[in-house]
Amino acid sequence: MTDVLDLPTTRDEAFRWADMPALEAARALPATTAPIPEPILADAIRLVFADGVLVDEPTGLPIASTTLASDHPLGRHAAGEGHAITLAGRSITTIEILRASTGGDCHAPLTITLGEDAVLTLVESFTGAGWSNTLTRFDLGRGARVMRAVRIVQDAGFVSTRDEVAIAEAASFVSVALGATGAGTRLDAALTLNGDGAYAELGGALLTRDDQRQECAVRVRHAAPNGQSHQLWRAVAADRSTASLAAAVEVARDAQKTDGEQSLRGLLLQRTATVNLKPELEIFADDVKCAHGATIGELDARALFYMQSRGIPAARAKALLTRAFVADALDRIADETVRAAFVADADAWLEQAL
Repeated sequence: MTDVLDLPTTRDEAFRWADMPALEAARALPATTAPIPEPILADAIRLVFADGVLVDEPTGLPIASTTLASDHPLGRHAAGEGHAITLAGRSITTIEILRASTGGDCHAPLTITLGEDAVLTLVESFTGAGWSNTLTRFDLGRGARVMRAVRIVQDAGFVSTRDEVAIAEAASFVSVALGATGAGTRLDAALTLNGDGAYAELGGALLTRDDQRQECAVRVRHAAPNGQSHQLWRAVAADRSTASLAAAVEVARDAQKTDGEQSLRGLLLQRTATVNLKPELEIFADDVKCAHGATIGELDARALFYMQSRGIPAARAKALLTRAFVADALDRIADETVRAAFVADADAWLEQAL
């Protein structure tokens, strides 16, 4: 560790469940080797970041240098010189970002701009150790579409992501994240639906064990009429670990005909584990349809008994029920190859946790 950072504390409501000591410890991890993650998509344009540095600039992708700023408590540490990707209108692009950290601090700012009716499929993977901290800004033009999947399988340390997304008229942004990692995590996002008929879908699964802590904090703001947003998050906590999900929807006064939905569910594999859920609605318009649900529970004892009565061993029965719980979130990934890779990561985690 080379310096002392100004980090948020649990006195800040937005960071009441955050594990900043784990972040500080991640910065002090000794240097190690971190192989570049294996790509999932064979036909994708690849961006490889080693310790936050773009290793090779890919051909066929318009990428330039830029400077990003952010007032977010963690995002501001990733701000500064970064890269900008601009996708032309009506283009169809598939990008896979592979991030490897070898210890210490690792910051990577990135901005992605989509022209009118452009389509982007984006897959991101995190591996290695240390503090991996990203700031990603998306700017979607009219009718643009983003389908994104974030895979955190880093062995140790801490991963924090800050996404700032602007969604224009008739554009859509869909993002699914999986935390099947030995690291602590903080997934943070602020989405603004600026255009009439904009659409946002955000969710994923956080899987924790031992003394690990993972959390997400998401805010979706409807600033224009006829928008839709859906948040579906699942958390599985084992041993003495903690998983925390905070999801907020804000509907501005002029955002009439908004349809907003939240579904937060937690599963405790042992009663020594903790799941925190915080759904939140702030509605200033009067013609909206918004709903949220939050539940925490254990595996269904009757379902376990039934499966064991049919000859399924107890450990296998628990794994099947837990996998079905997690699949509820991962099924949102449209690409079959990407979805299969994420399911395999979740299964590998389950083999160690159960």
